[in-house]
Amino acid sequence: MITNENPDTAAILTEQGPKNLSATDAEILARAPIPGLRQRILKSRWLTIVSTPLLIIIFLVAWKLYTEWSGVTRFVLPAPEAVGAAFLDQITDPHTWTQHIWTTFYEVVAGLFWAIIVGVGLGFAIGKSPVFERVSRPFVVATQVVPKVALVPLFLLWLGFGAESKILIAALLAFFPLLINTALGVRSVPRSMHDLMTSLKANRLQRFWKVEVPHTMAYILAGLEVAVVQATVGAIVGEYLGGDKGLGRWAVDLQNALQIDKLYGSILIMTLFGFVLYSVVAGSRRLLIPWHESVQKR
Repeated sequence: MITNENPDTAAILTEQGPKNLSATDAEILARAPIPGLRQRILKSRWLTIVSTPLLIIIFLVAWKLYTEWSGVTRFVLPAPEAVGAAFLDQITDPHTWTQHIWTTFYEVVAGLFWAIIVGVGLGFAIGKSPVFERVSRPFVVATQVVPKVALVPLFLLWLGFGAESKILIAALLAFFPLLINTALGVRSVPRSMHDLMTSLKANRLQRFWKVEVPHTMAYILAGLEVAVVQATVGAIVGEYLGGDKGLGRWAVDLQNALQIDKLYGSILIMTLFGFVLYSVVAGSRRLLIPWHESVQKR
């Protein structure tokens, strides 16, 4: 019997008489509230597609009006069209890709690789061994509380002005989020899953591959989303302070040459560079953990 909790839905079902619905299905549909306009807008996939360009347009218009009415010099804040022209000129220059973008990309990916190897490995060890956690925690925390900028001169002294010092900085910044998230994921494995593997007489290796790795993967990817941003910042800051090429070194050269419009353009390239890397990592969830509730549509 159809209840009167949702009269509109009940009336539609009564008038049209859906033949393919059972009485139980019809009753469930009748009880389901019809989403309002606000709920439909908030859940629409068009919300981001429409809102993001709109906010960018509003920002550019405000930027243009400020440069026109405030009288600010172009050496402080160029007009948006000047920055856009400089950005297009830079992004279409092969030298930008081969010398700067590629250099920073290599440093970020290499630093992220070592951060994953060390951070995830230690995270599993800390998550499985409370004794190892108590012993290693002071040293792990010490690597994070020391300002990384203060260590850059030492890295340059040890490794030189090449890519190795920037890779080390990127790895050091990306290491901690991966370590903490991995350890948390290992500790968050439900006891019922351990009990099930015990009843199946699984050994440690089987527990690791069948239970701990799949359950912890969501935590690792969450830490990786933070780590890729930190690695990008670390590589660019390292290039700022002691590099011969890369996006950070490029920005310093443009500032010294007083090419301010191109400096803003390089900052825009850095922003898009980091955004693309983050999007790739965030999108990898659908490939690596398609079964997880954070990926599936609700």
